[in-house]
Amino acid sequence: MMSFEALTLDRRDGIATITLNRPEAFNALNLTLGRELFHAALEVDEDPAVRCVVITGAGKAFCAGGDVKDFADNLPRIGVLVKELTTYLHGAVSRLCRSDKPVIMAVNGVAAGGGLSFALSGDLVIAAESARFTMAYSKIAATPDGSSSYFLTRLVGLRRAMELYFTNRVLSAREALEWGLVTRVVPDADLKGAVDALARELAQGPTKAFGGAKRLFHQSTWESLETQMELEAQAIALAGHTADFASGVTAFAAKKQPTFKGR
Repeated sequence: MMSFEALTLDRRDGIATITLNRPEAFNALNLTLGRELFHAALEVDEDPAVRCVVITGAGKAFCAGGDVKDFADNLPRIGVLVKELTTYLHGAVSRLCRSDKPVIMAVNGVAAGGGLSFALSGDLVIAAESARFTMAYSKIAATPDGSSSYFLTRLVGLRRAMELYFTNRVLSAREALEWGLVTRVVPDADLKGAVDALARELAQGPTKAFGGAKRLFHQSTWESLETQMELEAQAIALAGHTADFASGVTAFAAKKQPTFKGR
């Protein structure tokens, strides 16, 4: 098992919790954190005991985006640096989005730049009342990365995405909820409890069906109606062969609660 310096990975009761752990830098993404985030995503995706993933930040921030000080110190090789960093970040985003396991982003503070992008890629986003969301990229003459140009336009539309990028408007947690960027907002003191309860619920769910639904929802953004319905037919037929489907329909017929094993 890989050891980590810039994040922690805790696995228990079917839930993997990844905590970005550079609080002194507001959990800004440097090469070490990016690399470890990629490997942590691989580990939780491959671990059959993990059935839900929670990602949060240590300290006062979720993630402040790329480590701008690191960028400034490496201007002569900035192209190499950002390509390596985005390779890790994009790999983590892709792996988590393609995973069967539901991914909960627990946004405990500021999510800026690549931190905002990473938060948006979650399946569910639970934000503390004090959380703030901002693109921040144009402040340093950078363009979006980390999936925000994909997810942001799908979540809020082109006009609002352009506004957030051009103006670096800072959204409160409540505004982010109204705009559709987050799933739920809770008081700061209740964030851990709310996320833990949701993670426990999802970790007991039909993991394979969750994964099939995730794929369908993502595919729906580019497929035609007829193609999408064919994909639905294939997916539900595949789900019908799982042990969890058999448990679900048997329990429903007997008017009992099903017990899902994620298989």
